[in-house]
Amino acid sequence: MFNELDPQKGSLLISEPFMLDPRFLRSVILLCDHNSEGSLGFVLNNKTNVQIGQLLEPISTCTFPIYLGGPVAQESLFFVHSRFDLLLSGEEVAPNLYFGGDEEKLISAIQQHEIKTDEIKFFIGYSGWSTGQLDKEINENSWAVQNKYHHQIIFEGNGELLWKDAIIGLGPKYAHVANFPQSPELN
Repeated sequence: MFNELDPQKGSLLISEPFMLDPRFLRSVILLCDHNSEGSLGFVLNNKTNVQIGQLLEPISTCTFPIYLGGPVAQESLFFVHSRFDLLLSGEEVAPNLYFGGDEEKLISAIQQHEIKTDEIKFFIGYSGWSTGQLDKEINENSWAVQNKYHHQIIFEGNGELLWKDAIIGLGPKYAHVANFPQSPELN
């Protein structure tokens, strides 16, 4: 159903609309690492009911949402951001988009209200693939790969809207997929 592009660091992976694995149904994943040893990314549109202030005492009043990044290492907290100017750290994933960074500078920036929800996203867990696994799944049409997008899509808070925008971003050939119902059997 989808086009096949080579995934790379910074790519968006967009799940096929009727994916059988419920953990990735209508998911958009930011691929933060993709190399000969495997791949790592974060589901961008699976918001939890947990806020970052509930997990980190120094910023207990912060209401930034936390997303379920994937089924691996769900006891760990991760983040992506667009504020290298504040954190002076993080691994560049795409232009003006960074994975991780200096936690002390992050906490200070949040305490000083210098960083906003449309500049950072927190995740519990991540999505991972072993060597060749992601390429196999792309060849099986489980994922579409999008390499050209505006980085602000990463920080979109509405999960269904994010998935639809990512599908539409694949071009006119795929835009109709954005209107597929989540549960076609209910139509």
